[in-house]
Amino acid sequence: MSGITSIRISTGLRNKLSALKVHPKESYEDVIKRLVENYADAEPLSDATIRAIEESLADIKAGRVSSLQDVAEELGLN
Repeated sequence: MSGITSIRISTGLRNKLSALKVHPKESYEDVIKRLVENYADAEPLSDATIRAIEESLADIKAGRVSSLQDVAEELGLN
């Protein structure tokens, strides 16, 4: 049998939890449980994906980017 405990949260956080309810009678415990279960990523990013993201960020910082309009023109979509 599991125990019961209480926690203190701000009114603002309680309001955010209320907004996440699937239906009005859903308990806060169910909302929190759903959030915790969905928090962990079942498929973490691979090392190759992380490297690709880092390379992309470096490109952005170096200004190696194209506008949407430029890409559309290059693809003949305009």
